Parts: sequence; structure tokens; C-alpha cells
Amino acid sequence: MGSAYTPGLTVSSDLVVRRVRRLPIKGQVMVQVGAEVTPETVVAQAQLPGILQTIKLAEKLGVEAKEVSELFQLKIGDQVEKGQTVAETKGFFGFFKSLIVSDFQGTIESISEVTGNVLVREPSIPVDIKAYIRGSIAEVMPEEGAIVETRCAMVQGIFGIGGERTGNIRVATSTPDEILGEGHIRDSDAGKILVGGAGVTFEALQKASKVGAKGIVVGGVKDADLVQFLGYDIGVAITGQEAITLTLMVTEGFGFLAMASRTFELLKTLEGQEASINGATQIRAGVIRPEVIVPHTGVAPAQTIDESAFELKPGAAVRMIREPYFGKLGTVTELPAQLVTLESGTEVRVLRAKLADGSEITVPRANVEIVAGAK
Repeated sequence: MGSAYTPGLTVSSDLVVRRVRRLPIKGQVMVQVGAEVTPETVVAQAQLPGILQTIKLAEKLGVEAKEVSELFQLKIGDQVEKGQTVAETKGFFGFFKSLIVSDFQGTIESISEVTGNVLVREPSIPVDIKAYIRGSIAEVMPEEGAIVETRCAMVQGIFGIGGERTGNIRVATSTPDEILGEGHIRDSDAGKILVGGAGVTFEALQKASKVGAKGIVVGGVKDADLVQFLGYDIGVAITGQEAITLTLMVTEGFGFLAMASRTFELLKTLEGQEASINGATQIRAGVIRPEVIVPHTGVAPAQTIDESAFELKPGAAVRMIREPYFGKLGTVTELPAQLVTLESGTEVRVLRAKLADGSEITVPRANVEIVAGAK
């Protein structure tokens, strides 16, 4: 019988990761293979076309559409400034002239003698894609972007909010079961990524944002505190685009849950080092995990994660990723071979797991992930 494998969260002190940095449209790649980059290095640039605006010239001048081209003072391709005069009527004997000014800045794209409208393309919007992590360029995708590679320590989380940010790590709590409160936040934490224990309070989130912290990594967060901090309820399907000033990553789940000792101890060894954090989360198809990446400065050989680390077998440590046990940790005790029929009528393979409180549960194998990684 073949082995069963399931994805898991990586908690590793030393491995090689690659991150694809791709433009939304075709543009110009600014780096070459082998180039050393920092998180702020721009690896690719593009120009998004500006918004197309309409000047209803015939209507404003009170003339026929076919007369517009004669009265319009610019031509296709000319630049126009906001407030610039673009047309005027001849008036009567030089009097009662009507002046029309542009409400937009941009480039004249078309002049229609059918509609009497002039189209102005506003200035293009520059798009810069940065490296996000410190490392080197492993591959260049012409006109699209590049792949950045780095040897690093990495911790993945189960859920996060907020986008890509960079800062130095400070461990703000003494133990993995201590809650990060307002009193743990310092004025000097501007630009820092703070590591807490079992969770973070709303007051701590608010203060960390106020002092300019870049990120927070904790075991869990209460849903009510998250909603209060964001100002709205959030789904857990896709995150990462929230308009907030810091990035939050939780490693265990919702509520106050002690951070796994292994994770906490690893983050303690990284204190003071530069880290890149991203809260983007997607738990549907094409899973995306929030992460903290800390590039190495040493020369020790990197370790890789063995596929066998993700084998489902008795004794494997797993985390539940669906309700009603979302975020709970357990140990696999049994892998029944027979299919089990759920309330929905679907037949699935299940496993039995022992939770931290000693209780045993039966859940579909698709509802768990293995907690594993290179040491």
C-alpha cells in the first residue's frame, strides 16, 4: 500500500527558498542572474496605462460634432495639463467667446467628429516589483520578472493579514504561552517585527501600529480583536491586501494558543536579524501560507526538507485546518483503511488523532496538515 502525504507548515532553521517576483503586465526586468539583492531592490518595472477620460467638447462648446476638430487647439499625441485651454468658439465679431479648459492631465488619444468628444489618457501608473527578500537572482523571466533565491530560516503560519514588509526581529515575550499585551510594546519598536507567545490583544495591535512596528508573530488571535483592529469582519479564504500598517501572522490558530515551543525557540535564535514577513493567506486551491523569512549570513550548508517528513503515519504531529477543530494540534494515533461516510453523504478517508487535552477525534485526512520541517 502506498504512503499518504499531506502538506504541512515549515518551521526550519536552514533551507533554500525561492520567491517568484512577477509583474502584472509586461515590463522591464532590472536585474541579471546572479545579482545580489536586498528586500528593497526593484527587480522589475512596468507602466500601467492611465485612465481614459472624456472631454465632451461639442456639448460644452454648443457646436456640431463635426466642428470640434477645427475648434480644438491640440492634436492627437499632444500633452495637456489640467486647467489648460483646449478650445474656444469664434464668437460674434470677436466677442462672447466660449473657452474650454481640460479637467484632466495626460495625452490626447483621439478626437471624434462623430461624438464630438476628445479622449485624454491620464499619465501611466508606475509599478515596481521589489525583491522582498535578501538573496540573489536565480532566474530572469524576460519582460515579466525574476526569481529570488536565499538560504534562510523560515517559519510559516496558519493565518495572517497584511502584505510584504521587512524589519528586525524582537522577541517581546519571555515564554511561548505568554500573551503579547500593550505593555510589551515599546516606542523603539518602530520598524521591528515583534514575536509574542500565545496571542496578541487588540490594545497591543493598536499600539504596535501606532509606534510603527512592521509585523507581529504570535500563536493566535481572537476573532473579535481582529475584527476590531481591522474595522470589519474578514474571511479566511484570501488575505494580504488589507489597508493596515503592520503585518500579523499567527502560527497556531484563532484564540489564545501557545506558540509551539520549537517555533518560539527558533525565533529567539533569530532575534535582532533582518526578516521579511508576508501575511498573505489562501486556504483554498493553490494554498498560500503567511511566512517569516530570515536570510542567513553564514556559510553552513543548507538543509532540505525530506518528503518523508510529510508522511501521514501514527505518531505524526498534525494541525486541524477545518472547523470544528480549526487550529488544534494533535498526534495521529490511527489511519483506518476503510472509507467513512460523512453527513453530506461523501465517502472519505479519515484519521484518528489525540489532542493536547487527551481527547481523541476522528477527522477527514484532508482536514489536517502535518507540522514538520528541517531542523
